[in-house]
Amino acid sequence: MLCLAGGAVLGGCGSGTKTVTAASAPPPAQSAGTTATTRTPTTTKTAPTATTPAQTTTNGGTSSPNATRTAPEPAFTKEAPSHSAEGVSGAEAVLQARGYTANDASAYHSGQALRVLVGTRTGSGDGYGQQAFFFVNGHFLGTDSSQPSATVRVASQSDTEVTLEYPLYKRSDPLCCPGGGKASVRFRLDNGRLAPLDPIPPANSKSGLSRQ
Repeated sequence: MLCLAGGAVLGGCGSGTKTVTAASAPPPAQSAGTTATTRTPTTTKTAPTATTPAQTTTNGGTSSPNATRTAPEPAFTKEAPSHSAEGVSGAEAVLQARGYTANDASAYHSGQALRVLVGTRTGSGDGYGQQAFFFVNGHFLGTDSSQPSATVRVASQSDTEVTLEYPLYKRSDPLCCPGGGKASVRFRLDNGRLAPLDPIPPANSKSGLSRQ
């Protein structure tokens, strides 16, 4: 799951070494009427070496616009908002490029800052295997989770918040008939950052409820 979906870079500095070379002998005595000459020590300075650690990612909302969040379920997957997808046709093209087909194009509200489009895996014979794709001002931001759900629908949305609804399955439930009720998860956009405000149910679970 806006892997919406979707770490911070820390810089480390090495230590600098400073070597000072002074004159090896004192200057000769100056005679009267002669201008004294001052020796200036020669300074050699070695530039510090910077070491950059590997990029770090964490669960939940992303603080870095270039980080893609992947983690054990539940997870929100976020991508760098660089792919332009102006209009619903552009958003549908983003889904198609990732192997999904939009369920309902009318759910994409071009007048909002935060936009969403739910898609089903292309070629799915039973209609299961769905993800929500988030867009911010026409740019693809990420998906609701790193793994698809059996189904997901947009329960409500506003300019900066989208609520998704997930049917929940008990361990013995067939795919057609989830018997665990429903879970609602709010995704909110705040200063360009999108994060789930509620726990995202796991995609699979050996005990408890799951999204498929």
